[in-house]
Amino acid sequence: MQGRAREFEKIAGILRTALVTTQLTPENLNRARDGRIKIIKDTSISPSILADRAITARLFGDFPYGRPYTGTSESLERIERGDVMFARERFLNPNNATLMIIGGIKRARANRTLRQLLGAWRKSEGVVPATFQQPPVPDARILIMNAPGGQSAEVRLAVRGFARSDPDAEAASLLSLVVRKRWETFLPDLTHNPVFVRHDAFSLPGMFVMGATVDNLLAAKSLATARDVVKSLTSQPVTEAELGAAKNQSITMLSKQLSTNDGTADAWLDVDTYSAKSGEDRLRDLAKISSGDLRRAANRLFGDVPIAAAVIGNSEVLRPQLERYGKIELFGELPAAPNATKNPAAPKQTKPTPKPE
Repeated sequence: MQGRAREFEKIAGILRTALVTTQLTPENLNRARDGRIKIIKDTSISPSILADRAITARLFGDFPYGRPYTGTSESLERIERGDVMFARERFLNPNNATLMIIGGIKRARANRTLRQLLGAWRKSEGVVPATFQQPPVPDARILIMNAPGGQSAEVRLAVRGFARSDPDAEAASLLSLVVRKRWETFLPDLTHNPVFVRHDAFSLPGMFVMGATVDNLLAAKSLATARDVVKSLTSQPVTEAELGAAKNQSITMLSKQLSTNDGTADAWLDVDTYSAKSGEDRLRDLAKISSGDLRRAANRLFGDVPIAAAVIGNSEVLRPQLERYGKIELFGELPAAPNATKNPAAPKQTKPTPKPE
């Protein structure tokens, strides 16, 4: 929440309404659910979003990281008021909550206001532990999702990444900048297209993902080149020139982020939630990262690990191209029957009837 310092008590009052006296009326639930469903339906038609969801599902399966955190229209329609009340009792408590206040507020005023308005927000008897089963090994086949309407395709390639608290998480973020530059160098056509490479680190190990929007005819080559880039990171160490360029870009982005109140708050929340380092410590660590650190992170990320790949586009154009690079799976296509014969029209062979003696 954001507002003027003189409105601090009003801001805290709104926070109290949300946390302590949550208005879970049927009308409020229906309004919130209908609004969320509308947003999802309006945005889920984007091929880019569909590709991001496809690759995360490919990499994590039924594990929570493989599902959109905003839910789907089908899952939201099944939620009832009792489900929300149950979730509130389990999770909306101060046991593991952190409250950040940044601005022109004196500590005595903040403590007095929060004791008055949030004093009734009591701890639960215990924090509910996570009980999810670990994700399975990703399917090695290239997933193709048909989108025949346009000339472009969405290409995604991903591997499991690091957790926020992992010592190599910062190196992996720096490595993503090197990977993007190499991908564009290996395939210059990508410089004219939307391209991204990022390392998403969560409380548990996240994902390292490469993505691009290209012409259907360039999709297979883009995916093959992405694989070549991944292999090159374990055989061709990052050069000092690549390292310097990535460092400068990363330090500039982080410094810009930390220069705002939102960025500072997020950094401190990361310290408390993920045992991450402060913004200043991260800047110092970035400056100390060596090419050897990047090579170690690359070996952990890409050394003999399963790779997930997904492409969204015109399947009639993509299928013959991608089949040259490995096994494929066409989304929605049923597998062939295991007992099917190659020539079903051929007559059935029968044994001759023995003649009586």
